[in-house]
Amino acid sequence: MIVIVDYNMGNLGSIRNLLKKIGVNSLISSDSDQIASAERLILPGVGAFDAGMENLERSGLIPVLSRRVIQDQVPTLGICLGMQLMTRGSAEGQRAGLGWIDAEALRFEPTETAPKVPHMGWNRVAPVRPSPLVDELPDEPRFYFVHSYYVRCHQPDDVLLTTSYGMAFHSAFQRGNVAGVQFHPEKSHKFGMRLLHNFARWSGTCSERA
Repeated sequence: MIVIVDYNMGNLGSIRNLLKKIGVNSLISSDSDQIASAERLILPGVGAFDAGMENLERSGLIPVLSRRVIQDQVPTLGICLGMQLMTRGSAEGQRAGLGWIDAEALRFEPTETAPKVPHMGWNRVAPVRPSPLVDELPDEPRFYFVHSYYVRCHQPDDVLLTTSYGMAFHSAFQRGNVAGVQFHPEKSHKFGMRLLHNFARWSGTCSERA
């Protein structure tokens, strides 16, 4: 069972609905016992970094999440803010992140080719290396983005996908059982369906990482 972690930051129903559409069972929960028994975890999120960390701290879920992710190596996917919370921190706030990935979130600076912040709408992604998470994506893969901050991985081997918006940024990462995507697969039609289908079957083992 996939557990979609509920910490009052995001449209969780859209993720569950898309999983249901592709025949994958999931549960939206803030219950530590259900998280402790999950086969896979999704950490979603929409909003500000500090608010997200504050909600996670207030929920009391950080210890069980960290145990499941770091010790038990449960396959875990962060989406949008959820991806950013997995890093060490964000230029948006003052709080430390979860620190599951050696990375940070930085704010987009407007450029002539990308004058608007937030970055909003459909954009293509470019695979950096093979991974079961991005196997068999439809041709010219593109996803729906809404964000003002982007993740910069400090370890090049962690980068999975890049996207161009005035500059090339890291739009997905993966290290072992931990993965994150800056875009919204639940809003990305066939591309998002394929990625979530892959995640539902992904073991998250290091041997799968190229």
